Amino acid sequence: MSSVKRIAVVQGAATPVVQDLLRGFAARLEGEARLAGVIEDPAPEGEGPCLGGDLRSLGDGRRFQLMQDLGPGAVACRLDAGGVVSAAESVQQSIAAGCDLVILSKFGKIESERSGLGPAFASAIEAGLPILTSVSPKFAEAWDRFAAPLYVILPPEAEALEAWWAGVRADAAATREAAA
Repeated sequence: MSSVKRIAVVQGAATPVVQDLLRGFAARLEGEARLAGVIEDPAPEGEGPCLGGDLRSLGDGRRFQLMQDLGPGAVACRLDAGGVVSAAESVQQSIAAGCDLVILSKFGKIESERSGLGPAFASAIEAGLPILTSVSPKFAEAWDRFAAPLYVILPPEAEALEAWWAGVRADAAATREAAA
């Protein structure tokens, strides 16, 4: 049995730093691995009470609205759960079409409630695919209930992501060789 955890969670930095790290890692893997997933692109400056950009598909570059406009004077969070659900459906289609790695921006509030990107996480786990993500510390307990003991925590460093991915690839190659 493999000692390499196929799910890696980046923790220890603010969301924009982690999303930049995931974006850079995905860009480095272009042409080397088939990627499925979504990463949060930065929000424009001055968006109001809930800053957030769009989710961008790694498969085809499509954008999924992360926030909804509640109109002038709105003070509540404007998360567009429908946009996140659409993103999850797109990721599930990419998983079904075949991929080597699933990168999902994060496991947060709506995922802890089994919505949002939750079904994409579940599809990737069921398919036995490696997953790279982040988890808000606020939802660590819900994540643990969802994915323990299948994951490893990584620091927010490109070298840590590279080392994890090299381990996942080596483990997959050893498994293929043993089956041959």
